[in-house]
Amino acid sequence: MEALSMLAEGFAGALTPMNLLWVVLGCLLGTAVGVLPGLGSSMAVALLLPMTFALEPTAAFIMFAGVYFGGLFGDSTMAILMNTPGQASAIASTFEGHKMAVNGRAPQALATAAIGAFIGGIVASTFVVFLAPTLAELSTVFGPAEYFALALFAFIATSSVVADSVLKGLASLVLGLGIAVVGIDAVTGTERFTLGAPQLFDGISLVTVTVAVLALGEVFYVASRVRRDPTNLKTRAAGRPWLSRKELKEAAPAWARGTAIGLPFGVIPAGGSEVPTFLAYDVERRLDRRRKNPFFGKGAIRGLAAPEAAGNSTTGMSMGALLALGLPISATAAIMLAAFRQYGLQPGPLLFDRNPDLVWALLASFFIAMVVLLAINLPFAQLWAKLLLIPKHYLYAGITLFCGLGIFATSGAVFDLLLLLGIGAIAFLMRRYGYPVAPLMIGMVLGPLAETSLRDALLSSVGDFSILVSSPITWAIYGLLFVVIAFAIRKAIISRKIKDVQEEPTLEPAT
Repeated sequence: MEALSMLAEGFAGALTPMNLLWVVLGCLLGTAVGVLPGLGSSMAVALLLPMTFALEPTAAFIMFAGVYFGGLFGDSTMAILMNTPGQASAIASTFEGHKMAVNGRAPQALATAAIGAFIGGIVASTFVVFLAPTLAELSTVFGPAEYFALALFAFIATSSVVADSVLKGLASLVLGLGIAVVGIDAVTGTERFTLGAPQLFDGISLVTVTVAVLALGEVFYVASRVRRDPTNLKTRAAGRPWLSRKELKEAAPAWARGTAIGLPFGVIPAGGSEVPTFLAYDVERRLDRRRKNPFFGKGAIRGLAAPEAAGNSTTGMSMGALLALGLPISATAAIMLAAFRQYGLQPGPLLFDRNPDLVWALLASFFIAMVVLLAINLPFAQLWAKLLLIPKHYLYAGITLFCGLGIFATSGAVFDLLLLLGIGAIAFLMRRYGYPVAPLMIGMVLGPLAETSLRDALLSSVGDFSILVSSPITWAIYGLLFVVIAFAIRKAIISRKIKDVQEEPTLEPAT
């Protein structure tokens, strides 16, 4: 009851005209930045940080929260419409969301994403209000061995699910891991795969890889097939801007499962919302395979609903982890931690005692931001979908331009533009020959986490590999991984038998 009374006081502070204005402004800015390829909520917060020192802390952080959540909405919009996610957290939404868009269901896809983000964010904000004191206990359960097991599970599960050929999935994963290890090793100082180029000493940016693989590669692929596949997107942009009862019934379980998957990752420093979005997509794809008529690969609404709910529930919980523990789970949370320190504030348990007005007004603004973003995005889903009415040559030329501008804005280096072009060409070849891009992105995102966790675990055990299976959590993860591998092998055997039966010649009866 004490939490409810404090939250009520927080709403009283957050709903003042000026603070409400900062919430709306933050949501609009976050959404606007999120729709630009290569940019996202982390860059928006970083750019706004010096501009907000004239504001009092409560107003500044309320606006930051709106930017944080708004950036996720904007990322999803471009991921669905243009197959161009602004951040890695929106990658999983491209797989089925973009297929829905090009199949004439863009407004429904945007509505699915908006509602999923709203549900995930509201549930996470509710959990933060009531469970902030217990966040520390949950976050201390995971150690280096558990992180490595989790990354290994994501590697193998994704590689075996998203591709018809497991070998192609593993090849894509290895490519992603190879890109992730480029640069100078932080522990030994050794150059790895830099070819002597100083520009590669700091590694290859995840933003560059994401934009090249998912945006520029798509542009190249569409351009290569413009004569063979003259699809007229003008006839595909129309549609009702709401979900039917059947679609709501289809998406509701996925929203619930995605939210449940994303919540724990908000207090586990596993790289932000990338891991839970991919896991949520994986769960829905496996459930879909049990159907008589699988929908995945054709624009399955569950394949979009689950990652959107998972990403926003993780984001909401990560804000709680930042406030209650001082633990930044994502890049944006790390920037906000720096902002707290600029104001002379230290997030953690003492923040609730020393600055309760700021904390509870900020928590209340999470709920307000979710409602504002739903009001901004849901009614305008059909308007956003009209981006598909732009002729292809103008549309994809514009995407290419924004890809280059986004990458150059993040680094200011011409070399990164050359990397963008080279990786985009590789992504085109992957699409051309049927190699999935999801394992590549998983390898790129989780590769550093897996490497660091493995090293930390072995250093703490003086080289004893048994530490990797020394806890019940690792047993559970590896047991689940064994089940996934067993099902993949069983599926391959059954598919082979079916293929053999279909290819077996039939004997014609003698006349």
